[in-house]
Amino acid sequence: MEDEVVTFEHLAHREIPKSAFKTYDVKTAIDKDGKPIRVGFRYPNGSYKIRLFDQKEFYSKPSPTGESISGAGLFGRDRFEIGSHKYVCITEGEYDALALHSVCGCPVVSVQSSSSAVRDCSNDRAYLNSFERVYLAFDNDVHGREATAAVARLFDYDKVFDIRFTKYKDSNEYLIRGERDELAGLYSSARRYSPENIIGDLSDFREILGQAPTMGVAYPWNTLTDMTYGIRTGETVLLTAPEGIGKTEVMHAIEHKLLAETDWNVGAIFLEEDKRRHLQALAGLVLKAPVHLPDSGYSTDQVRAAVEGLVRTDGRLLVYDHYGSDDPELLLDSIRYLVSARGCRCVLLDHISMVVSGGADRDERKALDRIMTKLEMMVKELDFALIVVSHVNDDGLTRGSRYISKIAHLRIDLKRDVLNADPIMRNTTYLTVSKNRYGRKTGPAGALLFNLDTHSYEEIEYANDNNPHHHGAGAVVNF
Repeated sequence: MEDEVVTFEHLAHREIPKSAFKTYDVKTAIDKDGKPIRVGFRYPNGSYKIRLFDQKEFYSKPSPTGESISGAGLFGRDRFEIGSHKYVCITEGEYDALALHSVCGCPVVSVQSSSSAVRDCSNDRAYLNSFERVYLAFDNDVHGREATAAVARLFDYDKVFDIRFTKYKDSNEYLIRGERDELAGLYSSARRYSPENIIGDLSDFREILGQAPTMGVAYPWNTLTDMTYGIRTGETVLLTAPEGIGKTEVMHAIEHKLLAETDWNVGAIFLEEDKRRHLQALAGLVLKAPVHLPDSGYSTDQVRAAVEGLVRTDGRLLVYDHYGSDDPELLLDSIRYLVSARGCRCVLLDHISMVVSGGADRDERKALDRIMTKLEMMVKELDFALIVVSHVNDDGLTRGSRYISKIAHLRIDLKRDVLNADPIMRNTTYLTVSKNRYGRKTGPAGALLFNLDTHSYEEIEYANDNNPHHHGAGAVVNF
């Protein structure tokens, strides 16, 4: 490049006016044919960040005395004297600094990147702190938000203001999109910074309360729906039962309801049930018959058609193809994939103890506590419904960890007298809501009679003595 013939000028581009390039002394190299080839952003120590004009490719050049750009501090800091204005803005890119300055007129400086933001601002903290206000205008993405939070901690929060980009990623994009006035409005309406986990503005409250409460997705049984107001995303539902009560069939019924009456994608993780038996169970609920039995009277084609008619399209039902205990981290990653990549609004997990039963972690309680904590954080972060099963011991405590119950939003306990001589009593499962953060109602939540012919549950009425034979003067078993 030594024999390269170029000229340099303050060239207006990217919808940034020439005056801004003059203010920052940012020059564009023009080749002998009049074509812009690269732009040089001079830093206070004389080093340069150089960007190719027609593509997003950067490289740096040390100062004449050999000083590196890594210790140069903030781009543009040497263009504005202390006391030249009450406010200073910090952006995440040099072009963004020029763009925002051309709109607001106050000093605007830039960090070299989001990853170096704390370093760059720390190097020039005294300079920044000399202004009455420090406006943060980092990119509207994950890295930008992280940089905003990190840089804000360098100053007294009383003087830090946050320019929140909404429609576009950064200030230069607003100019490129012809939204100069909107960018000016974002600057003038910037609010005092507060961490993302703290809100205090009335506008935030209005936005949060803007949607009226609505019913969740109904359970298959009316009493349970009336008490809980349905299945909602962002919540964890815990089903508890001793072994052999019929919890898996209850989960099948909920899964069938979601697939039949919503457009939700559903993730199914049944660790004690192979995938063939799982799909047969769903087909059985459609056909109202135990199609997994050889004498059910239904052909393979009919079973296939029932499942296809229920699921309707590829990708709506995603079945975890594994039997038995599994690596907890792999399971957590799979759930994140089901929700974030495959769009599942509900994930059913049967059952939580199987996740750690074969693992290397000898402390089952700690392992279950850790898994449930991560699951609950994921439920909130990704906004999906998690319905999870846990076995209970003879005292009704969740097996392995009491924390499983503490973290759930809703707990539904299942009970059945499997040794009762009366076939109706023996096949009736009683539901009790023992925890209900949202609906507040607790207590008996209905009785489900399992019909062996249709291989499905139907809700029945029962008297206070939990006897499904009698309710008032008449029989109550209704099909």
